[in-house]
Amino acid sequence: MRPQFINAAHFKNFWQTGNGKELLDWSQTDLDEATFHRYAPLFHQVDELGDAVVEETYVKLPYKEASAMIDHYILRANKGKDESPHPALSQLSAQLNNRPQWFDERLANFGASLCMRAGANALMILRDFSLMGGYDFAYLNKPLIHTQAFKRGAVKRLKDTLEFWISVTRTDALRPQSKAFELIVRTRLMHSYARLKIKKDDQHWDYENWGEPINLWDMIATYTGFSLVFMQGLRKLGIRISETEERGLFHLWKYVGYLLGIPASVLPDTRAQAVEQFYWWSATQAKGDADSAELALALRNENLENTIYKQLFRRRILLKLHDSMNWFLLDAEVVQRLNIPKPSPLYRAFPKFILLANRFSQKIYTLSNPEKYARLVQFGNEQQQKVLADYVKNSE
Repeated sequence: MRPQFINAAHFKNFWQTGNGKELLDWSQTDLDEATFHRYAPLFHQVDELGDAVVEETYVKLPYKEASAMIDHYILRANKGKDESPHPALSQLSAQLNNRPQWFDERLANFGASLCMRAGANALMILRDFSLMGGYDFAYLNKPLIHTQAFKRGAVKRLKDTLEFWISVTRTDALRPQSKAFELIVRTRLMHSYARLKIKKDDQHWDYENWGEPINLWDMIATYTGFSLVFMQGLRKLGIRISETEERGLFHLWKYVGYLLGIPASVLPDTRAQAVEQFYWWSATQAKGDADSAELALALRNENLENTIYKQLFRRRILLKLHDSMNWFLLDAEVVQRLNIPKPSPLYRAFPKFILLANRFSQKIYTLSNPEKYARLVQFGNEQQQKVLADYVKNSE
């Protein structure tokens, strides 16, 4: 493999003048092409253990029977003494239910606290920066296109994503048999099932350019969106991040990535490592294409499909507010490729208002005051849980 797009205009613009340059300046990363060749093999590697478990269960057995087996041998592994008759299932259960020595729950909880205290800001960044911005990496999104997952109801899809993110980013969330643990296991097996289906049914998958479906390097890039890119977005909205919170967030998502089948040795621990990996991975990605624009449109239309707000005019206002956040957070050429209309000056003022409000709020809720910090974490958690409850209610 080679970094085929390293001289392409979209790559250079992103890393020399756009959000990529902001990441490089923030991290002070020294780029070494040896990093590309170290990680490039991951483009053609997958979660083989997860695939083996799916082949032993969901491929061969009725859905209910397979799910009951996963529940018994993995999700409730501490309650049973018997061992699975399937070797891969036993191996996966052992990996997931035995914490590695390197995992520091206390450090991960600092990352969770950052996610909670960011409140509604976090949800805007996840939607309007991490998710929407990710659509501009054309090859990354091909599994979504080929499985048609984005057409199965945008409200439910966002609800599932939000439920996953909120579940794994709470205090002490990542313990075996927790709700977050169950969602991680089911997400991992869903990835494997989708990958096996693509490999079986799709005769036009471009392995040379796209790598394996849902490959390990693409997975690392995806979860970089929940750590590195997430923090970049918060900073754009005026959220200050402590060094401990930053280390904690990388550690939290390193463990989540490990549980999802990514080797811990290739997941970043620091901002510099994450930026360098992201830089070289993005050199494998074509710019946003027609599929990217279709995904962006589906996400934008979710504002109109969602019935949290009963009146259509309120949903249209929400759509324009999200468009304004896209234009504020993403590079201009990215939003143009994704066909996101430029909002009027009135709506373009919305992100600036959020920025000023956050700066004012942090003068009151200083990070150095434990009592005020805890109050902010509690308030942010309540905000996020309320949004999730609304999505659950309106996706049923």
